[in-house]
Amino acid sequence: MSDSIRLVIADDQALVRGALGALLDLEDDLEVVGLAADGEQALSLVEELAPDLCLMDIQMPGIDGVEATRALRTASPRTRVLIVTTFARPGYLRSALDAGASGFIVKDSPAEKLADAVRRVHGGMRVLDPTLAEESLFEGANPLSERERQVLRLAADGRSAGAIAAEVFLSAGTVRNHLSAAIGKTGAGNRAQAVRIAVDKGWI
Repeated sequence: MSDSIRLVIADDQALVRGALGALLDLEDDLEVVGLAADGEQALSLVEELAPDLCLMDIQMPGIDGVEATRALRTASPRTRVLIVTTFARPGYLRSALDAGASGFIVKDSPAEKLADAVRRVHGGMRVLDPTLAEESLFEGANPLSERERQVLRLAADGRSAGAIAAEVFLSAGTVRNHLSAAIGKTGAGNRAQAVRIAVDKGWI
């Protein structure tokens, strides 16, 4: 149909990607025009196809869903983004909205709810998972700076301050200061706890 809402779906799991595409294609007013396995492919497809809306996962290899959303909204402002993810974390919701997403729902939502969310986002409305929205309001904004998030993500792999410093071109002392600040802001007792808290809240 010429007036169908044209969609690109970005998800790194082929089965989920295909299932979402098949499900939404059943709707008379929705048309899936592209499937992407990661954020980089999503950006390429959006630039090529100029869809009305992109359904975006959060955790994908390379460019994640938040960064892809930010880049997509710059490259193709008319294409709206609906985050569809397994990771129901308040921090992810805030990050996605800050990046320019118009909606955020979880993958276990009923099929009719997903299709309705697509239509509402396309119509200019904001669609948010109500439980996550409430938790996000309660939790407040992500307290970590971009540099603190960066060193925490690297610390999650068990790297030493020296190893992290070499990767981000900082001194080991500066990295330790960032880690110490992150530990304090998360209320953790050590860096491992800080990583776990930040991941659970969707801050990194």
